Amino acid sequence: MSYDHIVVGGGTAGCLAAGKLAGEHGARVLVLEAGPDDRNPLIRMPAGFVKLLGVEKYMWFYKSVAQARLGGRTPIVPQGRVLGGGSSVNAMVYMRGQPGDYDGWAEEIGDGQWSYDALLPYFTAMEDNARLNDDYHGVGGPWQVSDLGHMCELSRAFVLAAQGIGLPHNGDFNGRSQRGVGAYQVTTRNGRRCSAVDAFLRPAMKTGRLDVRTSCLVHSIIIENGRAVGVRYSQGDGRAVTEARCDGEVLLAAGAIATPKLLMLSGIGPADHLKTYGIPVRVDLAGVGANLQDHTETPVVALCNGPYGYYGHDRGWKQMRNGLEYLLNRTGPVTSNGVEAGAFFDPDDLSNDPKIQQFCVPTVYLDKDHTDQEASHGLTLNSCVARPRSRGSVQLASADPKDQPLVDPNYLADPEDLRLSIGGVRRAREILQQEPLHSMIAREIFPGPDKVSDADLAEHAKRFVKTVYHPVGTCRMAREGDAGGVLGADMRVRGIAGLRVIDASAIPTIISGNTNAAVLVVADKAVEFITGGTRRPPAGIAPATGRPAANAFQEA
Repeated sequence: MSYDHIVVGGGTAGCLAAGKLAGEHGARVLVLEAGPDDRNPLIRMPAGFVKLLGVEKYMWFYKSVAQARLGGRTPIVPQGRVLGGGSSVNAMVYMRGQPGDYDGWAEEIGDGQWSYDALLPYFTAMEDNARLNDDYHGVGGPWQVSDLGHMCELSRAFVLAAQGIGLPHNGDFNGRSQRGVGAYQVTTRNGRRCSAVDAFLRPAMKTGRLDVRTSCLVHSIIIENGRAVGVRYSQGDGRAVTEARCDGEVLLAAGAIATPKLLMLSGIGPADHLKTYGIPVRVDLAGVGANLQDHTETPVVALCNGPYGYYGHDRGWKQMRNGLEYLLNRTGPVTSNGVEAGAFFDPDDLSNDPKIQQFCVPTVYLDKDHTDQEASHGLTLNSCVARPRSRGSVQLASADPKDQPLVDPNYLADPEDLRLSIGGVRRAREILQQEPLHSMIAREIFPGPDKVSDADLAEHAKRFVKTVYHPVGTCRMAREGDAGGVLGADMRVRGIAGLRVIDASAIPTIISGNTNAAVLVVADKAVEFITGGTRRPPAGIAPATGRPAANAFQEA
């Protein structure tokens, strides 16, 4: 078939770009996604993603190299491996970060169109907010945003208790100020997840100009005369390698780990590293795979003195009751995202701009590689460093496309990240002492009441710190002359025509919050660059009203 563009990766960025190129600009687009389609009913249920986070069919589990500062631990960095990517398996928290995050982008890239004021119209144009319609929010766009359908007593108590330490209540973390505590808005509507597939890809399928293929692993980019003209990929068992070509551009949207891997496999990256694996060097770009950033979180875990929160709601009678309520009314715990409330603050001074995002998880929530502590009625307050200074890398482990790359998040490499993590733990403990939360808590189990010194809490952080699933920055946009830059301000790969990176890899510096919304705007800007569109993008395609035919997506 003849294509105008090929999109590598059917995640958040790939769905938006492909949907808009085909639906609004009449392009013929091929989408290649490594994972399966998104028809599992658990994806539609807001609480269902918890059941998918450990399932290899829907997730990449990238094992990091040994982390020296974490005592040699090798944390897993999971990423979505399904149509819709992270937007199909994340906790649906709708967050943009702080204006200063994007103004920092504009400074690093050397282009004012990446500033917050310039990007705000893109956020509002794609949004269909169920409660807010003002200078910071929009209605009528394809991406559905709403308040939570259900909020448990522990989450409500957390919001009240955090106000007790001096944090203001904040009804809109994406409005005038991020600082404060409150309930998150989420990308759901009427008890159902709204993924990038729902918002952007599926509505464009009716044009007949989209060819979406799942279970396809892209091996390399086809480059002829200095231009990307297609890709080589395998489908299903991977034995047969197929070529697909396009007349326009190849758009990389495989995520901050897989995108730099694919560039390096194609001969674009640090020359010495590529030569190690016998890969012919097409463009020597030292920044490919560098600048890896990820949010990390450190927990405070307490047991409750009663059956509060969500422990046990996914089994037995409670599971039956919750499932029936959801099927009949689209209400109840199944409409929860499992992390209903949060807070933003500077642990050193609560009146400053936030440096910590704190997630309230109404159960005992710890990865199995951290402890053998069993789940129970409890509460976990995870303090996430909003703008980590530590930088890691992604490198090849071999020249085989099927091999995972070497992922080095370099967690807590910068002392400030550790200091802020300790500060977040101390503030979480203060919140636990406030009513009405205090009366619901039996005892703290991690770090434990005897762990009070900075040294104690540092050891706790190193033992328990984990990813928040937000890797970015491995093919960053940068000013001309920046030796570490991979992309120009228009997201083109330096030295190769017809090739752009349009996903989280392009982000120069991580934002202060969940990254899904920022990735959508990055992809939206890419579409504008490709099509020569206007400064303010169109509102988008109206949400679909039904499911596609069974053969809408091709799967091996």
